[in-house]
Amino acid sequence: MNKQIYTRAKPAQLARGLCVVGAMGLAASVQAAGDTGQFDASQYATGDWGGLRRELYDKGYDFTLEYVGEAASNLDGGYNDDTTARYSDQLALGVKMDLDKLLGWHGADFRFTVTERSGRNIGNDRISDPRAGMFSSPQEVWGRGQTWRLTQLWYRQRFIDDKLDIKFGRFGPGEDFNSFPCDFQNLAFCGSQVGNWVNVWYNWPVSQWAARVKWNFTPEFYAQVGAYNQNPSNLETGNGFKLNGSGTKGTIFPVEAVWSPKVNGLPGEYRLGYYYSNAKADDVYDGADGQAQALTGGNFKSHGSKHGWWVVAQQQVTSHHGDNSRGLSLFANATVHDKATNVVDNYQQVGLVYKGLFDGRPKDAIGVGIARIHVNDDARKRAELLNTVSGIDDYDNPAFVPVQDTEYDAEIYYGVHVTNWLTVRPNLQYIKHPGGVDEVDNALVAGLKLESKF
Repeated sequence: MNKQIYTRAKPAQLARGLCVVGAMGLAASVQAAGDTGQFDASQYATGDWGGLRRELYDKGYDFTLEYVGEAASNLDGGYNDDTTARYSDQLALGVKMDLDKLLGWHGADFRFTVTERSGRNIGNDRISDPRAGMFSSPQEVWGRGQTWRLTQLWYRQRFIDDKLDIKFGRFGPGEDFNSFPCDFQNLAFCGSQVGNWVNVWYNWPVSQWAARVKWNFTPEFYAQVGAYNQNPSNLETGNGFKLNGSGTKGTIFPVEAVWSPKVNGLPGEYRLGYYYSNAKADDVYDGADGQAQALTGGNFKSHGSKHGWWVVAQQQVTSHHGDNSRGLSLFANATVHDKATNVVDNYQQVGLVYKGLFDGRPKDAIGVGIARIHVNDDARKRAELLNTVSGIDDYDNPAFVPVQDTEYDAEIYYGVHVTNWLTVRPNLQYIKHPGGVDEVDNALVAGLKLESKF
Protein backbone atom coordinates (compact mmCIF):
# COMPACT_ATOMS: atom_id res chain seq x y z
CA MET A 1 0.00 0.00 0.00
CA ASN A 2 1.56 3.25 -1.14
CA LYS A 3 0.71 5.54 1.78
CA GLN A 4 3.38 8.17 1.32
CA ILE A 5 6.73 8.82 -0.30
CA TYR A 6 9.92 8.57 1.78
CA THR A 7 13.46 9.75 1.21
CA ARG A 8 15.49 7.38 -0.91
CA ALA A 9 18.71 5.76 0.32
CA LYS A 10 21.78 7.97 -0.03
CA PRO A 11 24.06 6.96 -2.91
CA ALA A 12 27.04 7.16 -0.53
CA GLN A 13 25.70 4.22 1.45
CA LEU A 14 25.57 2.02 -1.63
CA ALA A 15 28.95 3.31 -2.77
CA ARG A 16 30.53 2.35 0.55
CA GLY A 17 29.47 -1.26 0.05
CA LEU A 18 30.77 -1.32 -3.54
CA CYS A 19 34.10 0.13 -2.41
CA VAL A 20 34.50 -2.57 0.21
CA VAL A 21 33.73 -5.28 -2.33
CA GLY A 22 36.31 -3.73 -4.65
CA ALA A 23 38.87 -3.68 -1.87
CA MET A 24 38.25 -7.36 -1.25
CA GLY A 25 39.00 -8.08 -4.89
CA LEU A 26 42.30 -6.20 -4.73
CA ALA A 27 43.24 -7.92 -1.49
CA ALA A 28 42.87 -11.33 -3.11
CA SER A 29 46.15 -10.77 -4.98
CA VAL A 30 48.12 -11.00 -1.74
CA GLN A 31 46.68 -14.32 -0.55
CA ALA A 32 49.34 -16.71 0.66
CA ALA A 33 49.44 -20.32 -0.44
CA GLY A 34 49.66 -23.27 1.91
CA ASP A 35 49.14 -23.58 5.63
CA THR A 36 50.59 -25.31 8.64
CA GLY A 37 48.67 -26.76 11.55
CA GLN A 38 45.26 -25.17 11.94
CA PHE A 39 46.21 -21.89 10.29
CA ASP A 40 44.72 -21.38 6.83
CA ALA A 41 45.82 -18.20 5.08
CA SER A 42 43.32 -18.76 2.25
CA GLN A 43 40.40 -17.80 4.52
CA TYR A 44 41.66 -14.20 4.67
CA ALA A 45 41.52 -11.68 1.82
CA THR A 46 44.81 -10.14 3.01
CA GLY A 47 46.47 -13.53 3.21
CA ASP A 48 49.44 -14.29 5.43
CA TRP A 49 50.86 -10.75 5.67
CA GLY A 50 54.18 -12.00 4.31
CA GLY A 51 54.37 -14.66 7.01
CA LEU A 52 53.63 -12.30 9.93
CA ARG A 53 50.06 -13.48 10.41
CA ARG A 54 51.12 -17.13 10.64
CA GLU A 55 53.87 -16.20 13.08
CA LEU A 56 51.43 -14.28 15.30
CA TYR A 57 48.94 -17.16 15.15
CA ASP A 58 51.57 -19.64 16.25
CA LYS A 59 52.37 -17.37 19.19
CA GLY A 60 48.70 -17.22 20.22
CA TYR A 61 47.26 -14.16 18.43
CA ASP A 62 44.39 -14.73 15.98
CA PHE A 63 43.41 -11.38 14.43
CA THR A 64 40.13 -10.98 12.53
CA LEU A 65 38.51 -8.28 10.41
CA GLU A 66 35.12 -9.35 9.10
CA TYR A 67 32.66 -7.49 6.89
CA VAL A 68 28.97 -8.21 6.28
CA GLY A 69 26.99 -6.18 3.76
CA GLU A 70 23.30 -6.56 2.96
CA ALA A 71 21.38 -4.91 0.12
CA ALA A 72 17.61 -5.13 -0.24
CA SER A 73 15.00 -3.80 -2.66
CA ASN A 74 11.20 -3.90 -2.35
CA LEU A 75 10.07 -5.45 -5.63
CA ASP A 76 6.35 -5.50 -4.87
CA GLY A 77 3.83 -4.83 -2.12
CA GLY A 78 4.45 -3.62 1.39
CA TYR A 79 3.19 -0.45 3.06
CA ASN A 80 4.86 1.80 0.50
CA ASP A 81 5.31 0.22 -2.94
CA ASP A 82 7.58 3.00 -4.23
CA THR A 83 10.51 0.77 -5.16
CA THR A 84 13.95 1.66 -3.86
CA ALA A 85 17.07 -0.08 -2.49
CA ARG A 86 18.75 0.07 0.91
CA TYR A 87 22.17 -1.03 2.12
CA SER A 88 23.30 -1.94 5.65
CA ASP A 89 26.64 -3.27 6.77
CA GLN A 90 28.80 -4.23 9.72
CA LEU A 91 32.53 -4.27 10.39
CA ALA A 92 33.90 -6.47 13.18
CA LEU A 93 37.52 -6.07 14.27
CA GLY A 94 38.97 -8.28 16.96
CA VAL A 95 41.56 -10.66 18.32
CA LYS A 96 41.41 -14.00 20.09
CA MET A 97 44.36 -14.83 22.34
CA ASP A 98 45.39 -18.38 23.20
CA LEU A 99 46.70 -17.82 26.73
CA ASP A 100 48.20 -21.30 26.86
CA LYS A 101 50.61 -20.30 24.10
CA LEU A 102 51.12 -16.76 25.42
CA LEU A 103 51.33 -17.32 29.18
CA GLY A 104 51.29 -21.05 29.73
CA TRP A 105 47.73 -20.91 31.17
CA HIS A 106 46.28 -24.25 30.11
CA GLY A 107 42.69 -24.11 28.82
CA ALA A 108 42.50 -20.30 28.87
CA ASP A 109 41.68 -17.81 26.13
CA PHE A 110 40.65 -14.17 25.78
CA ARG A 111 38.62 -12.38 23.11
CA PHE A 112 38.21 -8.71 22.22
CA THR A 113 35.92 -7.43 19.43
CA VAL A 114 34.57 -4.05 18.41
CA THR A 115 31.89 -3.61 15.76
CA GLU A 116 30.47 -0.80 13.67
CA ARG A 117 27.12 -0.77 11.93
CA SER A 118 25.75 1.70 9.40
CA GLY A 119 23.18 2.03 6.63
CA ARG A 120 19.40 1.84 6.35
CA ASN A 121 16.74 -0.86 6.45
CA ILE A 122 14.12 -1.38 3.75
CA GLY A 123 11.66 -2.77 6.30
CA ASN A 124 11.19 0.39 8.35
CA ASP A 125 9.13 2.49 5.96
CA ARG A 126 8.70 0.52 2.72
CA ILE A 127 7.69 -2.93 3.96
CA SER A 128 5.96 -2.20 7.28
CA ASP A 129 3.60 0.47 8.56
CA PRO A 130 5.85 2.87 10.54
CA ARG A 131 3.09 3.20 13.14
CA ALA A 132 3.46 -0.51 13.98
CA GLY A 133 6.88 -1.55 12.75
CA MET A 134 8.00 -4.92 11.40
CA PHE A 135 8.78 -7.80 13.75
CA SER A 136 11.49 -9.33 11.58
CA SER A 137 13.82 -7.44 9.23
CA PRO A 138 14.82 -8.02 5.57
CA GLN A 139 18.37 -6.93 6.58
CA GLU A 140 19.35 -8.65 9.82
CA VAL A 141 22.61 -6.72 10.12
CA TRP A 142 20.75 -3.43 10.54
CA GLY A 143 20.00 -2.04 13.99
CA ARG A 144 21.16 -1.47 17.56
CA GLY A 145 22.15 2.14 17.12
CA GLN A 146 24.15 2.09 13.88
CA THR A 147 27.33 2.95 15.80
CA TRP A 148 30.65 1.60 17.11
CA ARG A 149 30.30 -0.85 20.00
CA LEU A 150 32.38 -2.99 22.32
CA THR A 151 30.88 -6.36 21.44
CA GLN A 152 33.22 -8.86 23.13
CA LEU A 153 35.64 -8.52 26.03
CA TRP A 154 35.79 -11.86 27.80
CA TYR A 155 38.05 -14.42 29.45
CA ARG A 156 37.38 -18.16 29.36
CA GLN A 157 38.96 -20.88 31.49
CA ARG A 158 38.51 -24.65 31.23
CA PHE A 159 39.16 -27.07 34.11
CA ILE A 160 39.01 -30.81 34.91
CA ASP A 161 40.08 -32.08 31.48
CA ASP A 162 37.90 -29.41 29.84
CA LYS A 163 34.71 -30.68 31.48
CA LEU A 164 34.15 -27.40 33.36
CA ASP A 165 34.10 -24.29 31.15
CA ILE A 166 33.76 -20.82 32.74
CA LYS A 167 33.47 -17.58 30.79
CA PHE A 168 33.03 -14.03 32.10
CA GLY A 169 33.33 -10.43 30.88
CA ARG A 170 31.36 -8.49 28.28
CA PHE A 171 29.30 -10.50 25.77
CA GLY A 172 25.71 -11.29 24.81
CA PRO A 173 23.64 -14.36 25.70
CA GLY A 174 23.20 -15.38 22.05
CA GLU A 175 26.89 -16.35 21.84
CA ASP A 176 26.22 -19.38 24.02
CA PHE A 177 22.45 -19.75 24.56
CA ASN A 178 19.81 -20.29 21.88
CA SER A 179 22.58 -19.82 19.32
CA PHE A 180 21.90 -20.41 15.63
CA PRO A 181 23.80 -19.71 12.37
CA CYS A 182 23.27 -16.47 10.47
CA ASP A 183 23.47 -17.44 6.80
CA PHE A 184 20.01 -16.10 5.90
CA GLN A 185 19.48 -12.36 5.43
CA ASN A 186 16.01 -12.18 7.02
CA LEU A 187 16.25 -11.74 10.80
CA ALA A 188 13.65 -14.46 11.43
CA PHE A 189 16.26 -17.06 10.36
CA CYS A 190 19.39 -15.50 11.83
CA GLY A 191 21.01 -15.88 15.25
CA SER A 192 19.43 -16.23 18.67
CA GLN A 193 15.70 -15.87 18.13
CA VAL A 194 14.83 -15.15 21.78
CA GLY A 195 16.66 -11.83 21.47
CA ASN A 196 14.56 -10.87 18.45
CA TRP A 197 11.25 -11.06 20.31
CA VAL A 198 12.14 -10.31 23.96
CA ASN A 199 13.25 -6.82 25.01
CA VAL A 200 15.41 -8.04 27.91
CA TRP A 201 17.70 -10.28 25.82
CA TYR A 202 20.30 -8.26 23.90
CA ASN A 203 21.80 -9.93 20.84
CA TRP A 204 25.05 -9.13 19.03
CA PRO A 205 26.48 -6.50 18.67
CA VAL A 206 25.32 -5.29 22.13
CA SER A 207 27.33 -6.61 25.07
CA GLN A 208 26.74 -6.59 28.82
CA TRP A 209 28.55 -7.82 31.91
CA ALA A 210 27.95 -11.55 32.08
CA ALA A 211 29.13 -14.94 33.27
CA ARG A 212 28.48 -18.40 31.85
CA VAL A 213 29.27 -21.82 33.39
CA LYS A 214 29.18 -24.98 31.27
CA TRP A 215 29.65 -28.64 32.25
CA ASN A 216 30.50 -31.15 29.52
CA PHE A 217 28.98 -34.45 30.70
CA THR A 218 30.08 -36.28 27.52
CA PRO A 219 31.56 -35.18 24.18
CA GLU A 220 27.97 -35.06 22.87
CA PHE A 221 26.10 -33.50 25.78
CA TYR A 222 26.53 -30.44 28.00
CA ALA A 223 24.45 -28.14 30.19
CA GLN A 224 25.06 -24.48 30.95
CA VAL A 225 23.73 -21.60 33.02
CA GLY A 226 24.41 -17.88 32.73
CA ALA A 227 23.80 -14.51 34.36
CA TYR A 228 23.57 -11.35 32.20
CA ASN A 229 23.25 -7.78 33.40
CA GLN A 230 19.97 -6.32 32.12
CA ASN A 231 20.73 -2.68 31.42
CA PRO A 232 18.66 -0.89 28.73
CA SER A 233 21.17 1.98 28.62
CA ASN A 234 23.57 -0.37 26.80
CA LEU A 235 21.27 -0.07 23.77
CA GLU A 236 21.77 3.69 23.47
CA THR A 237 23.94 4.99 20.64
CA GLY A 238 26.28 6.91 22.95
CA ASN A 239 26.87 3.94 25.25
CA GLY A 240 28.63 1.54 22.90
CA PHE A 241 31.67 1.42 25.20
CA LYS A 242 29.92 1.96 28.53
CA LEU A 243 31.40 -0.27 31.24
CA ASN A 244 29.74 0.94 34.45
CA GLY A 245 26.50 -0.51 35.77
CA SER A 246 24.39 2.66 35.98
CA GLY A 247 20.92 2.05 34.61
CA THR A 248 20.83 -1.62 35.62
CA LYS A 249 17.30 -3.00 35.98
CA GLY A 250 18.07 -6.59 36.95
CA THR A 251 19.61 -9.83 35.70
CA ILE A 252 18.51 -12.38 33.12
CA PHE A 253 19.32 -16.02 33.90
CA PRO A 254 19.30 -18.50 30.98
CA VAL A 255 19.78 -22.25 31.41
CA GLU A 256 20.19 -24.72 28.54
CA ALA A 257 20.90 -28.35 27.72
CA VAL A 258 22.63 -29.10 24.40
CA TRP A 259 22.92 -32.50 22.70
CA SER A 260 25.11 -32.90 19.60
CA PRO A 261 24.71 -36.49 18.31
CA LYS A 262 25.94 -38.15 15.16
CA VAL A 263 23.03 -39.79 13.34
CA ASN A 264 24.30 -42.27 10.74
CA GLY A 265 27.60 -40.44 11.01
CA LEU A 266 26.00 -37.05 10.27
CA PRO A 267 26.13 -34.14 12.77
CA GLY A 268 23.19 -32.65 14.61
CA GLU A 269 22.52 -30.23 17.46
CA TYR A 270 19.48 -29.99 19.74
CA ARG A 271 18.96 -27.22 22.31
CA LEU A 272 16.33 -26.86 25.03
CA GLY A 273 16.47 -23.76 27.22
CA TYR A 274 14.66 -21.45 29.62
CA TYR A 275 15.24 -17.84 30.67
CA TYR A 276 14.14 -15.88 33.74
CA SER A 277 14.53 -12.13 34.24
CA ASN A 278 14.17 -10.65 37.74
CA ALA A 279 13.72 -7.10 36.44
CA LYS A 280 10.31 -5.45 36.63
CA ALA A 281 8.27 -5.74 33.42
CA ASP A 282 5.15 -3.89 32.28
CA ASP A 283 1.93 -5.72 31.50
CA VAL A 284 0.88 -5.48 27.84
CA TYR A 285 -2.80 -4.74 28.68
CA ASP A 286 -3.61 -4.03 32.34
CA GLY A 287 -2.98 -0.74 34.09
CA ALA A 288 -1.62 -0.30 37.61
CA ASP A 289 -5.19 0.14 38.88
CA GLY A 290 -6.25 -3.24 37.48
CA GLN A 291 -8.27 -1.67 34.67
CA ALA A 292 -7.36 -1.70 30.97
CA GLN A 293 -4.51 0.78 30.53
CA ALA A 294 -6.01 1.96 27.23
CA LEU A 295 -9.03 3.22 29.18
CA THR A 296 -7.29 4.91 32.10
CA GLY A 297 -4.15 6.14 30.33
CA GLY A 298 -2.09 5.65 33.50
CA ASN A 299 0.91 3.47 34.24
CA PHE A 300 0.92 -0.18 33.23
CA LYS A 301 0.65 -2.91 35.82
CA SER A 302 4.15 -3.96 36.90
CA HIS A 303 5.28 -7.58 37.13
CA GLY A 304 8.27 -8.67 39.16
CA SER A 305 9.74 -10.98 36.51
CA LYS A 306 9.65 -12.18 32.91
CA HIS A 307 10.31 -15.66 31.53
CA GLY A 308 10.15 -17.95 28.51
CA TRP A 309 11.70 -20.98 26.84
CA TRP A 310 13.07 -22.16 23.51
CA VAL A 311 13.95 -25.22 21.47
CA VAL A 312 16.37 -25.44 18.53
CA ALA A 313 16.99 -28.46 16.30
CA GLN A 314 19.52 -28.87 13.49
CA GLN A 315 20.33 -32.16 11.80
CA GLN A 316 22.18 -33.18 8.65
CA VAL A 317 20.12 -35.98 7.13
CA THR A 318 22.00 -36.91 3.96
CA SER A 319 25.50 -36.87 2.54
CA HIS A 320 26.33 -36.23 -1.10
CA HIS A 321 27.75 -39.32 -2.78
CA GLY A 322 29.38 -40.30 0.53
CA ASP A 323 30.86 -36.85 1.20
CA ASN A 324 29.67 -35.77 4.66
CA SER A 325 30.75 -32.17 4.05
CA ARG A 326 27.92 -31.99 1.51
CA GLY A 327 24.26 -32.87 1.80
CA LEU A 328 20.87 -31.87 3.17
CA SER A 329 20.38 -30.41 6.66
CA LEU A 330 17.05 -29.60 8.32
CA PHE A 331 16.44 -27.05 11.08
CA ALA A 332 13.63 -25.81 13.33
CA ASN A 333 13.29 -23.14 16.03
CA ALA A 334 10.53 -22.27 18.47
CA THR A 335 10.24 -19.77 21.32
CA VAL A 336 7.45 -19.21 23.85
CA HIS A 337 7.21 -16.07 26.01
CA ASP A 338 5.41 -14.66 29.03
CA LYS A 339 1.95 -13.60 27.78
CA ALA A 340 1.48 -11.04 30.52
CA THR A 341 4.54 -8.97 29.56
CA ASN A 342 5.60 -9.81 26.00
CA VAL A 343 4.00 -8.54 22.77
CA VAL A 344 5.18 -11.60 20.81
CA ASP A 345 4.02 -14.66 22.72
CA ASN A 346 5.32 -17.39 20.38
CA TYR A 347 7.45 -17.92 17.28
CA GLN A 348 8.19 -20.91 15.03
CA GLN A 349 10.58 -21.48 12.15
CA VAL A 350 11.48 -24.42 9.88
CA GLY A 351 13.80 -24.78 6.93
CA LEU A 352 16.54 -26.62 5.11
CA VAL A 353 20.02 -26.06 3.75
CA TYR A 354 21.65 -28.16 1.03
CA LYS A 355 25.42 -27.78 0.71
CA GLY A 356 27.22 -28.90 -2.41
CA LEU A 357 24.25 -29.77 -4.60
CA PHE A 358 26.33 -29.32 -7.76
CA ASP A 359 29.59 -31.23 -8.19
CA GLY A 360 31.19 -28.24 -9.85
CA ARG A 361 30.28 -26.05 -6.83
CA PRO A 362 30.85 -28.31 -3.77
CA LYS A 363 30.94 -25.44 -1.26
CA ASP A 364 27.89 -23.54 -2.49
CA ALA A 365 24.67 -23.84 -0.46
CA ILE A 366 20.93 -23.43 -1.01
CA GLY A 367 18.74 -22.39 1.93
CA VAL A 368 14.96 -22.19 2.37
CA GLY A 369 13.14 -21.04 5.52
CA ILE A 370 9.62 -20.17 6.70
CA ALA A 371 8.83 -18.39 9.98
CA ARG A 372 5.71 -17.40 11.94
CA ILE A 373 5.70 -14.58 14.53
CA HIS A 374 2.54 -14.39 16.64
CA VAL A 375 1.27 -11.42 18.67
CA ASN A 376 -0.18 -11.75 22.15
CA ASP A 377 -4.01 -11.60 22.24
CA ASP A 378 -3.86 -8.89 24.92
CA ALA A 379 -1.64 -6.70 22.74
CA ARG A 380 -4.21 -6.93 19.93
CA LYS A 381 -7.07 -6.19 22.33
CA ARG A 382 -5.28 -3.09 23.60
CA ALA A 383 -4.86 -1.69 20.06
CA GLU A 384 -8.53 -2.34 19.31
CA LEU A 385 -9.55 -0.65 22.58
CA LEU A 386 -7.38 2.40 21.86
CA ASN A 387 -9.15 2.84 18.52
CA THR A 388 -12.55 2.42 20.18
CA VAL A 389 -11.73 5.02 22.82
CA SER A 390 -10.53 7.51 20.19
CA GLY A 391 -13.51 6.78 17.94
CA ILE A 392 -11.22 6.11 14.96
CA ASP A 393 -11.93 3.09 12.74
CA ASP A 394 -10.31 4.30 9.50
CA TYR A 395 -6.94 2.62 8.92
CA ASP A 396 -5.79 5.54 6.75
CA ASN A 397 -6.26 8.01 9.62
CA PRO A 398 -2.76 8.87 10.95
CA ALA A 399 -4.07 8.52 14.53
CA PHE A 400 -5.33 4.96 13.95
CA VAL A 401 -3.43 2.31 15.95
CA PRO A 402 -2.71 -0.68 13.64
CA VAL A 403 -3.95 -3.98 15.08
CA GLN A 404 -1.17 -6.60 14.92
CA ASP A 405 -1.70 -10.36 14.70
CA THR A 406 0.75 -12.66 12.88
CA GLU A 407 3.68 -11.96 10.56
CA TYR A 408 5.01 -14.66 8.23
CA ASP A 409 8.50 -14.51 6.69
CA ALA A 410 9.98 -16.75 4.01
CA GLU A 411 13.37 -16.71 2.29
CA ILE A 412 15.26 -18.69 -0.31
CA TYR A 413 18.94 -18.03 -1.00
CA TYR A 414 21.79 -19.42 -3.04
CA GLY A 415 25.17 -18.99 -1.37
CA VAL A 416 28.05 -18.69 -3.81
CA HIS A 417 31.37 -19.68 -2.24
CA VAL A 418 33.49 -17.28 -4.30
CA THR A 419 36.68 -17.88 -2.32
CA ASN A 420 37.49 -19.12 1.18
CA TRP A 421 37.20 -15.51 2.35
CA LEU A 422 34.13 -14.36 0.39
CA THR A 423 30.59 -15.75 0.18
CA VAL A 424 27.81 -13.99 -1.75
CA ARG A 425 24.18 -14.94 -1.11
CA PRO A 426 21.51 -13.53 -3.44
CA ASN A 427 18.10 -14.13 -1.89
CA LEU A 428 14.40 -13.62 -2.35
CA GLN A 429 12.10 -12.91 0.60
CA TYR A 430 8.32 -12.97 0.92
CA ILE A 431 6.70 -11.24 3.90
CA LYS A 432 3.02 -11.85 4.62
CA HIS A 433 1.24 -9.29 6.82
CA PRO A 434 4.37 -7.22 7.66
CA GLY A 435 4.26 -6.27 11.32
CA GLY A 436 1.25 -8.57 11.70
CA VAL A 437 -0.97 -5.86 10.14
CA ASP A 438 -3.53 -7.36 7.76
CA GLU A 439 -4.08 -4.04 5.96
CA VAL A 440 -0.45 -3.96 4.74
CA ASP A 441 0.10 -5.70 1.40
CA ASN A 442 2.28 -8.79 1.34
CA ALA A 443 5.78 -7.87 0.18
CA LEU A 444 8.38 -9.36 -2.14
CA VAL A 445 11.98 -8.34 -1.39
CA ALA A 446 15.17 -9.07 -3.34
CA GLY A 447 18.33 -9.21 -1.25
CA LEU A 448 22.07 -9.73 -1.53
CA LYS A 449 24.29 -10.67 1.41
CA LEU A 450 28.10 -10.47 1.38
CA GLU A 451 30.28 -12.12 4.03
CA SER A 452 34.03 -11.71 3.99
CA LYS A 453 37.14 -12.00 6.12
CA PHE A 454 40.19 -9.84 5.72
